[in-house]
Amino acid sequence: MGPSAGWGVRLAEERLLAQQRLRDLTRDLDSVVSASRDTNADDEHDPEGATIAFERSQIAALTRQATQHLEEVDAALARVRAATYGLCETCGRAIAQDRLEARPTARTCIACARVTRGQGG
Repeated sequence: MGPSAGWGVRLAEERLLAQQRLRDLTRDLDSVVSASRDTNADDEHDPEGATIAFERSQIAALTRQATQHLEEVDAALARVRAATYGLCETCGRAIAQDRLEARPTARTCIACARVTRGQGG
């Protein structure tokens, strides 16, 4: 079993957690939408309306973040399968284990990430 096999297990667990988070957020959004349908709240004129709109917006933003994270996990799992996990996509060097521990979906080493950030990316 190669060194990335352990990461494959960890990423698979991370994927399950991300999927559960998406399910929970979808349920929360459905609840807010349903609650707003069951009332005659007018978002523009009802003092509670702004709260409902804010909740919907906040849950939608969290859903987008969770979806993006799931996509990053799936991309990392694809790198595990391709035996390129842990290699920087920019320079080809190994990504430090500490970085992978902190961010298992990392695509680049710290040095390349700094350069990219410095260029607005």
